[in-house]
Amino acid sequence: MPQIIRSPKVWDVCIIGSGAAGGMAAKVLAEGGLEVVMLEAGPDIDPAKDYKEHVMPFELAHRGAGIGGAGYEDFGRTEFMAPYGSWTIEGEPYTSAPGSRFRWFRSRVVGGRTNHYGRISLRFAEVDFRARSSDGLGDDWPITYQDLEPYYDKVDSYIGVFGSKEGIPSAPDGIFMPPPKPRCTDLLVKKSCDKLGILCVPSRFAIITQPLNGRPSCHYCDQCGRGCRSASNFSSIQVLIPPARATGRFTLITNAMAREILVDQNGKASAVSYVDKATRSEQQVRARAFVVAASSCESTRLLLNSRSRLFPNGLANSSGVVGRYLMDSVGSDGTGYFPQLEKMPPHNHDGVGGMHLYVPWWKFERKNDFLRGYHIEFGGGRHLPGVGYFNRVCEVHEGYGATLKQQCRKQYGAFMSFAGRGEMIPNDKTYCDIDPNIVDQWGIPALRFHFQWGENEIKMAKDMQETFQQIVEAVGGTYLTKTQPTGRKPYGIADGGEIIHEVGTVRMGKNPRTSALNGFCQAHDVKNLFVADGACFVTNPDKNPTLSITAIAWRASDYLLDEARKGNL
Repeated sequence: MPQIIRSPKVWDVCIIGSGAAGGMAAKVLAEGGLEVVMLEAGPDIDPAKDYKEHVMPFELAHRGAGIGGAGYEDFGRTEFMAPYGSWTIEGEPYTSAPGSRFRWFRSRVVGGRTNHYGRISLRFAEVDFRARSSDGLGDDWPITYQDLEPYYDKVDSYIGVFGSKEGIPSAPDGIFMPPPKPRCTDLLVKKSCDKLGILCVPSRFAIITQPLNGRPSCHYCDQCGRGCRSASNFSSIQVLIPPARATGRFTLITNAMAREILVDQNGKASAVSYVDKATRSEQQVRARAFVVAASSCESTRLLLNSRSRLFPNGLANSSGVVGRYLMDSVGSDGTGYFPQLEKMPPHNHDGVGGMHLYVPWWKFERKNDFLRGYHIEFGGGRHLPGVGYFNRVCEVHEGYGATLKQQCRKQYGAFMSFAGRGEMIPNDKTYCDIDPNIVDQWGIPALRFHFQWGENEIKMAKDMQETFQQIVEAVGGTYLTKTQPTGRKPYGIADGGEIIHEVGTVRMGKNPRTSALNGFCQAHDVKNLFVADGACFVTNPDKNPTLSITAIAWRASDYLLDEARKGNL
């Protein structure tokens, strides 16, 4: 047996993961007076040096193209992305069960996925917390919108979110900074939506348009996906970790791959065993309370691998629900070509790194062919041309040399993309567990995914495609995307995990027999254990999850802080 190095210190709280939930917990708990240690599986970075903002293609080895070829696992990764986020990590495999396809994006870096996500910040609506009461499927949350609303307000005010107050039942208003002005392409889609009776309003993003807490306002360089050196967009590493560090009560341990959470003879969590990736040594850090915030599926993996005499099926899993109820957002994309944009005079088409307008769920008052709903994200225009742009040109024009160049110049800026993002209803065939045969390079058993869309999600994707086509054609455009009603991807529906909104695998609930956590993210089985990331979700509405993760983590941290002061942990 290798020697295990045990920390002599007992911390008040150990946080596993440094993303949206972990960073928020660190800020709240350290500022609340607790001694906090955080384990992060990746390295620390310096945004000023490591982000790719304003880097030109010729400065990169592959001119900003994709990394690792066009393989299935390397989907969507380019040199421009903020560092240490990928669909594949060498030596850290995951598997998909026969008949399943699941793409798992992981961030191994301080700040986690907040370095890489789109920063769309939408509040769940009141109805989203009581889905079963509304249509009989899934389960209701043990908390309500009213419980979370004060924390949504706190998050909006602290991290900064732009938007506009619209009074839409499916998309609650927040505390907003002014939104950026629409681009010409946004106005074209707005004109089409108005003609069709579809809601189209200013977007809601965690990007500041006014100075906030020493952070300058966005300078509209349209490169948020590369990381923002000025911290004008939200990330845990730039907005949440610094105030925790400033307390003097926060310690960050990087390159620490958590293996399992250990329990004492009374069933309380006592330590985290982790691999120091630099020395490959086994180490333990002890604490009085633990916040698991490694991202939904990584947190699930940690709990399932934390087996003991008291918890033979994994830590906090007497209910058997850990790993179950896996959900991702329903996604289907399309492309439209708008000939009127060919004549648009050249102009600066930059702005925030995402759409300035969006379509919230607008059929909420109707009877549809499917339950729940979706929103639509869209964008296009005269951005820096890339591989994707030239692929779209080739969809409508064949040629090479001077002819192709002329066509590219003519059609530059005339394409727009549309993306639907909808709610998945959990099903028995979609979950994750531990692969019995595969371990990573640290000897930690790997996660295995089982994934299947239900009929409701297929019908939703069909409606997305029909709506995209209507929007494009209503203003004289040509809809280019062709999908099939059957096959591996009916109506262009994304593979599981592709939208990177996986949640729900350590759900909260009132009944310990059917849930793992209470409404404050506290484990029913282990009172000093909290799971504060998206794993705690009961449903996965059409809203991107990060804003809700930060609000839930803040609420859970306030509760943990209060319980610690009372001596209840």
